[in-house]
Amino acid sequence: MAKTAEFLVSTSGQMSVPAAVRHRWGLDNGGRVTVVDLGDAVVLLPPGGRHKLLAQALSAEDHRRFVQGLDDPDLATT
Repeated sequence: MAKTAEFLVSTSGQMSVPAAVRHRWGLDNGGRVTVVDLGDAVVLLPPGGRHKLLAQALSAEDHRRFVQGLDDPDLATT
């Protein structure tokens, strides 16, 4: 469902999230979103989206297995 759009940012830094996105995210009456600054890009996540994204990227169990497999004792404590 990836789509791109161009938005106008006001001089005070405000921008509008499209109505369809606000509805899908349950923000019809406003609310908070998470902003992730990647340096060259910004990602907006719906409420609770950060936890869902991180859980899909690497589960706690996968992280534990990865850390246990590290040969560097300094890195294996993360």
